[in-house]
Amino acid sequence: MSDTYQSILGLRAIRDYEDQPLSRDDLDRILEAARWTGSSKNRQDWSFLVIEDQDGLDALAAHGDFTQPIRDSAATIVLVQEPGGNMFDMGRAAQNIMLTADSIGVASCPITLHRSDDARDHIGAPAGAVVKYAVALGYPADGAEPRQYGGRKPAGEVVKRGSY
Repeated sequence: MSDTYQSILGLRAIRDYEDQPLSRDDLDRILEAARWTGSSKNRQDWSFLVIEDQDGLDALAAHGDFTQPIRDSAATIVLVQEPGGNMFDMGRAAQNIMLTADSIGVASCPITLHRSDDARDHIGAPAGAVVKYAVALGYPADGAEPRQYGGRKPAGEVVKRGSY
């Protein structure tokens, strides 16, 4: 099996981080992978806002319900779907962020900003932009483990062939 395949199967959200900033090189690699994500018609209708200061992280976290990983992160990338963009591309970018982070030893956790209109206004994104998702990042704390939710459903429950 390829390393990429194993990375995809092994990727887990990690919510516990060391109390240290991300290196500029690590953060730049993660952002470059986000930037190079494929997009519909190559429109690249996104922006990636990096928040690293504690006040900014705390303020962003107020726009979601399960956002402690943002507060605890060294940096959080807010995925801004620019007007005219589509949510599928945002998911692809988030996955690239997480896979790249994992490949260089950075832990990540996807976050939903439940009050997305308020989050949009808070960060100053334009009207029509969607600010619904972010990815919290940090070096994993000693002993950090992903939360276990029982693995995956059996393939027979989720894979359909030919028709539903």
